Amino acid sequence: MRYISTRGQAPVRDFAGVLLAGLADDGGLYVPQSWPRFTPTDWRAMRGLPYATLAARVMQPFIGEAVPSDVLSGMCRDAYGGFGHPAVAPLIQLETGLFLQELFHGPTLSFKDMALQLAGRLFDYVLGARNERMTVVGATSGDTGSAAIEACLGRERVSVVFLHPRNRVSDVQRRQMTTVHAPNVGNIAIEGTFDDCQDLVKAMFADTAFRDDMRLSAMNSINWARIAAQVPYYVAAALALGAPDRDLAFSVPTGNFGNVLSAWVARRMGLPIARLIVASNRNDILTRFLASNDMSVAPVEASLSPSMDIQISSNFERLLFELLDRDPVATREMMRAFRTTGRMAVPDLAWRRARTLFHGFRLDDAETAAEIRRLYENNGYLADPHTAIGVAAARALPPAPAVAMVTEATAHPAKFPEATEQAVGWRPPLPPRMADLYDRTERFLVLPGELSAVEAGVRALTRRNA
Repeated sequence: MRYISTRGQAPVRDFAGVLLAGLADDGGLYVPQSWPRFTPTDWRAMRGLPYATLAARVMQPFIGEAVPSDVLSGMCRDAYGGFGHPAVAPLIQLETGLFLQELFHGPTLSFKDMALQLAGRLFDYVLGARNERMTVVGATSGDTGSAAIEACLGRERVSVVFLHPRNRVSDVQRRQMTTVHAPNVGNIAIEGTFDDCQDLVKAMFADTAFRDDMRLSAMNSINWARIAAQVPYYVAAALALGAPDRDLAFSVPTGNFGNVLSAWVARRMGLPIARLIVASNRNDILTRFLASNDMSVAPVEASLSPSMDIQISSNFERLLFELLDRDPVATREMMRAFRTTGRMAVPDLAWRRARTLFHGFRLDDAETAAEIRRLYENNGYLADPHTAIGVAAARALPPAPAVAMVTEATAHPAKFPEATEQAVGWRPPLPPRMADLYDRTERFLVLPGELSAVEAGVRALTRRNA
């Protein structure tokens, strides 16, 4: 499998090269040069497989010869063996035709564990084969940072430094990052928004001298490995509910567009997905785009669902590339204009193509709290605020009666105790292994959103971690 940049000016790479590079040299995102596809017979043969076996089977076409199939199978067994549910990503039926897929049974209680527990092992394997070290830098709106830190914890060849927006993630999300005192882990709180953090990460990658000197790589969903490792849970849900002989729809709480893009990839591989709902909070740029082709940046507003407090969804560039018939020049120019003006002029034909599959939906904070309460009172299910928005979207935009609808439950409610208390009057407890989280000592830098200051901070943390 070979990979090309959405902007057409970066070297073609294999999976190992894409894994270590993260962002393409031209600022674009890597995508497969051609899409693998499974037949209905292939899908049926995967029914009933344990999750780890299924994940290895689905991901192998993307990885190619970079990791032998037996090694990949072992990595998947190791990555998912410690999850808190034997099914890894279990399905729960809420009502007729409406299901939840719980993706939060990993070590940090977030769907990010589904990809990053495997990505950490992939990094270790590829770096070991090359006898190299890397510094992983990333931006997080809450969950990616802790999941990446957990995935890299104690690994000899990887240092990891994550940026998060100061006072814009939940206390649990912050403490899951800042109370980890492993020598290869560092954290920086940025005075700004998640979009500011994301821009700083991209700027570090664009600074070629800094990038090469620090041997930078990324574990955000700009890294293709993250997208590929999320595809298997869509496959698992679909097969359990009758695919390929039954159509499915998914409602996905969406911030940076990576999770819902993985569902699109599963469809591109031949899975019968009839509808994808992009569920958003008050930071509703994607909802506005799908409703009226209004892709314009507005100020980021803090909300009860902070992981979706995003206006610039990086992974949308990968979908845009496909909507533009894989035209790298058009993609490059549209992304340049978007960064310059804050508006993206998506051609009407491309927008209409997106609308044949994707549908947008938004809730504000009051509506989110009401949906958490409704789910708890009517179904006995306590959902985190992101999942609640996904369920509300699924109920508001139902597919045809024969099509099963699955909402991705992206986080454990204990990660957002303030939101759940506002909705139902009590705070869900953390699991026993995290019961002392609020007593642990935090350690992190606070820096302004200036590239020179952040690069100096990354250097200092990496020297300390070396």
